[in-house]
Amino acid sequence: MNPSPDAARDLVRFIRDKIPLARAMDLELQSHDDDLLILGAPLAPNVNDKGCAFGGSLVSLMTLCGWGLVELALRARGQDCDVFVGESTVRYLQPVWADFRAEARLAEDADWASFFDTLQTRGKTRIEVSCNVPGADGKPAAILTARFVAKARSA
Repeated sequence: MNPSPDAARDLVRFIRDKIPLARAMDLELQSHDDDLLILGAPLAPNVNDKGCAFGGSLVSLMTLCGWGLVELALRARGQDCDVFVGESTVRYLQPVWADFRAEARLAEDADWASFFDTLQTRGKTRIEVSCNVPGADGKPAAILTARFVAKARSA
């Protein structure tokens, strides 16, 4: 199920084309595999009045990163679904003073097999994703836990 580099680049291009905020944030692909998606953004278009990263930009990048991880998994399996955030919680732990990235991976108790089994059976499923923005010290500057819902599109 490993997403190809082209699939990830195509997804980021799609995000930038369809979501004006992502384009304004200057979102970019940094890395990806089956279990991890990393998106980055420069500080300059995401700065707040204090000179650090705007909290809205941090949560937006983490949300897009988590959504992208799920979307890539679906695309790799040829599944045509609408994916949306069902629920999320964010914690801001320290300011970010430079260009930043968001890292998304499945939550500890989540797995793709259950996700796809439920999608096959019910036409709708959900999965929990953990996202974070690492700070300059390597510790999380922000953490997002989100449940993403995928619903098969009607033919």
